[in-house]
Amino acid sequence: MSENKAQKTSWFKGLSAEFKKIIWPDRKRVARETTSVVAVSVALGVIIAVIDFVVQNGVDILVNLG
Repeated sequence: MSENKAQKTSWFKGLSAEFKKIIWPDRKRVARETTSVVAVSVALGVIIAVIDFVVQNGVDILVNLG
């Protein structure tokens, strides 16, 4: 039992040490990166919507021809 407890304690100490190594970004960087992610997501959404619209209309045209 005591070996198991020692392993858990050691694991939590290691976890604590790893968390101390993390360099947390400042507010300005988080805001900039969040803006970038949102902008890329919106751009990709628009591209996918345009492609979907073109393919859907192309299929409709092909179906109506026959």
